[in-house]
Amino acid sequence: MLAQLRGQFAAANSFDTIRGKSMSAETPTRLPLAENGLEPSAAVPVSTVSGRSRLYLVPLFMLTLFTGAVIGMYFQPPGLRVFFNATGLEPGAGTDTPIAVAIQRVATQEEIAVISEGDVLALGRIIPRGDVIQVATPSGAGDARIAEIHVAEGDQVNAGDVLAVLDNLAQLESNIASARASINVREAVLLQTVAAIAASRDEARAALDRAEATAAAAQSDLERATSLFERDIVTRADFDQIIARANEAGRDVERNLATLSRFETGSDTVQADIAVAQANLEAARADLARAQQELERAYVRAPENGMVLAINARVGERPANSGIINLGDTSQMTVEAEVYQTMIGRVSIGDPVTVTAEALSQELSGVVAAIGLEIGRQSITSSDPAANTDARVVDVIIKLDEASSIAAQRFTNLEAIVRIDAGRAE
Repeated sequence: MLAQLRGQFAAANSFDTIRGKSMSAETPTRLPLAENGLEPSAAVPVSTVSGRSRLYLVPLFMLTLFTGAVIGMYFQPPGLRVFFNATGLEPGAGTDTPIAVAIQRVATQEEIAVISEGDVLALGRIIPRGDVIQVATPSGAGDARIAEIHVAEGDQVNAGDVLAVLDNLAQLESNIASARASINVREAVLLQTVAAIAASRDEARAALDRAEATAAAAQSDLERATSLFERDIVTRADFDQIIARANEAGRDVERNLATLSRFETGSDTVQADIAVAQANLEAARADLARAQQELERAYVRAPENGMVLAINARVGERPANSGIINLGDTSQMTVEAEVYQTMIGRVSIGDPVTVTAEALSQELSGVVAAIGLEIGRQSITSSDPAANTDARVVDVIIKLDEASSIAAQRFTNLEAIVRIDAGRAE
């Protein structure tokens, strides 16, 4: 367009020049005119008229040039694009605040731009509060497969709800039944031990009573035999036998006393026997508690309140390491933006944010809620093979307002363009 204007301008100058020369050539030749009694008017120089006409062309040229520049910036015609491609120049590359670069271009090039004073542009993704949770199988589930799935995508669940059941449930339930049976056996052994101790105590007491009676009778015989022996009525041999029986009866009493003392409550023997039986019972109860805990290996439970976003496995499949269910707290949606390390200094907590994406019917709004403390590698990229995927960025979390959060509930992980009005927090 600029070349056409320059051609027109040159053509106009050439035409004026030719016309001036022709008029100059014709000036000396004048035809005789009849006298009409009037004074001839003064002739206007042709050069003066040509100069004034060229002066009128200057503002027209400037207006045409400005109009062409605006049209070229707005419409970017094919000729202008060919020129930029041929020269390698970029629109807006000569300034830090380009005004002719579209926001969509940032999403393609994955570059951060300051599109006006204080505004920072970044790529981001819409996520639930706390990001998406990939619910995996319980620890120790081994090679168990999925037997049942109790939820569907879009369901709201509470913390602790059963999301799925594995096929190791029957085995774990049998372990619980075995542990309970072992407890019953140990309890019976304990009762048997206590009953055996009580019976042995009663038997020892009866034996002691019998020994004491025998000892008393032997002592009476000894007293009578002593009186008879002093009167020489009983021989020495008979007297010695009576003394021996009395001594033996006394030792029987002592032996039965010792036996009875073993079964008295609080004795070491009784305590040891009961302690062994009680220890075996406690071990059986511990086995039951462990079996009940292992039963949880058959259930996949929700770690917190949220919405089921995706189900990554089906009944009969072995769960993958990435988890079988994606869960997210969609009651509050957020945006994770990756701001270049050179621009993070402009961002502050509370800065207002505008989020746009082609899939959204409206702009989302929110505020900066958190700024990361670590500089990492860029993870949000587009399909452009020439994009810089090794940029150093800082994660910034944007909390959406209530209306925007509701509008974004169905767009988890949607790539979006985040515009942060840096330095404008209220």
